[in-house]
Amino acid sequence: MARVRKPVVEVRRSQRRRRTVSAYRDGERVVVLIPDRFSRAEETEWVERMLARLEAREERLRCTDAELLARARRLINRYLADHADRAVPASVRWVTNQNGRWGSCTPDDATIRISHRIQEMPDWVIDYVLLHELAHLIVPSHNTRFWDLVNRFPKAERARGYLEGVSAAGTLVMAE
Repeated sequence: MARVRKPVVEVRRSQRRRRTVSAYRDGERVVVLIPDRFSRAEETEWVERMLARLEAREERLRCTDAELLARARRLINRYLADHADRAVPASVRWVTNQNGRWGSCTPDDATIRISHRIQEMPDWVIDYVLLHELAHLIVPSHNTRFWDLVNRFPKAERARGYLEGVSAAGTLVMAE
């Protein structure tokens, strides 16, 4: 079994930082930003926690098209089982050329494309976008019947709000 090397970690303490902890990759090392007042034990705890979060996020980013298709099949079985004969995508894949929408579906050839921009979003948001596109295989338009299918997803309204917030935040210029 191959042993996984721990990355080199650089901890940066800040007197201005009060409660938040964040981490990011900078080449081969991980930079963890913590409040200056943290004890060494708190630092160690938060470094481990942030390394786990980074790994989980990067694992989501490694999700392949095959895994995305398997996820779509699970969503069909759970929320669209009564339409399983029609909600069968020919392909489901991540794409990097969709910057104006979260996903798209071509019902004529049953292909679904999901924007890479949602890969770092929570799983329930990804599931919502995928289910939205799967529903288009059954109902191509955004009519009442379509929304009835999409709203079978328990977090549909919450996911729409999340995506609207992300879209709105993208138009804001944040000042220091």
